[in-house]
Amino acid sequence: MFTGLIEDVGEVSRLRLDQGSAVLAVSTRLPRRSIAVGASIAVNGACLTVVKKNARALEFELSPETLERTSLGTLRPGSLVNLERSMRWRDRLGGHLVTGHVDGLATVKTIERRGEFSFFTFAVAEQLALFMVRKGSVAVDGISLTVNTCSARQFSVAVVPFTLKHTNLRARRLGDKVNIETDLIGKYVHKFVTMEQMAPAPKGRG
Repeated sequence: MFTGLIEDVGEVSRLRLDQGSAVLAVSTRLPRRSIAVGASIAVNGACLTVVKKNARALEFELSPETLERTSLGTLRPGSLVNLERSMRWRDRLGGHLVTGHVDGLATVKTIERRGEFSFFTFAVAEQLALFMVRKGSVAVDGISLTVNTCSARQFSVAVVPFTLKHTNLRARRLGDKVNIETDLIGKYVHKFVTMEQMAPAPKGRG
């Protein structure tokens, strides 16, 4: 489980694709000595397992499912990625509950600067927009953000200068793909409501 508060912006040093899977190496300033092999790290919002580490980088294996559902397979050496270690139960929840299970992709549609703030609009599939509400939470490349506006096929967020400086949003351009995880609570509420609507009506007494 994660919070959506990015700890470091790492840089891809290697991505090796091999018959539907891949190995990703990311250089980072995170304290690698305290990160065990087998630990969970959110990389652009996708929960990955550390399989190797050295003095400069962490290495992850990407499954076919991860490559299909996320944008990680499009990374190149030099690409910036958001990194967050899994939360500890005694930690404060400064963002929102993020599982690291990416729901799908969105595309950067517009970037507008208004004073010190940056407003990003993302085009998104209807099945993802369904779980977004104004002033609700969404994880964009693992970043916990507040939905500013939303419609059936797009949503927008207002990004403060600190977040822009300390995440890979600073390198995003029009047309870029980003990983989206919608709000966990919203997904459960939607499922319960849908199941209730589909449940057969109780039979009356004869």
